[in-house]
Amino acid sequence: MHAKAITSPQLPWKRLALATVVLALGLVQAAVAADEPDLIFRRSTVFKWISPNDKLATYGVDDPEVEGVACHFTVPEKGGFKGWLGVAEEVSDISLACRQIGPVRFKDKMSQGDDMFRQRRSLFFKKMQIVRGCDAKRNVLVYMVYSDKLIEGSPKNSTSSVPIMPWGAADAVVQKCGDFIQ
Repeated sequence: MHAKAITSPQLPWKRLALATVVLALGLVQAAVAADEPDLIFRRSTVFKWISPNDKLATYGVDDPEVEGVACHFTVPEKGGFKGWLGVAEEVSDISLACRQIGPVRFKDKMSQGDDMFRQRRSLFFKKMQIVRGCDAKRNVLVYMVYSDKLIEGSPKNSTSSVPIMPWGAADAVVQKCGDFIQ
């Protein structure tokens, strides 16, 4: 009886702690989902009999700091049971295309090589990054995608340029990217 008296007051605290952890994980997952790119389409590249196929997936993402610019990238996605469980390490072959899709408006100052988008490419240590820079001489935004690991990255990369141009008659004043570089 004495043992029950000690453990029974601890039981509600354990449940409360577990509920807090579950709620926190749910909030973190919701915040991460808001930053996810838009899936445009997927195509299978390697057929697998029982598990999911290997695929190429094309995504779209808007530059969060520069209105009027969007990027599309294509990444390979591993199939099989490891890919299905989310533990496969993805390869570093990523293509990138960025375009002006409206009047360009800079939201704030930025540094050369700032991250525009990041995505996990393995369970722990590999991530894909799209970084942004400005070619002030030509008034061109330059985007580069690459992947890196904690110990060893990959030299594979892709670059895309977005010349900042007037967007219709109402967009007479074209902003200069060099004015927004710190």
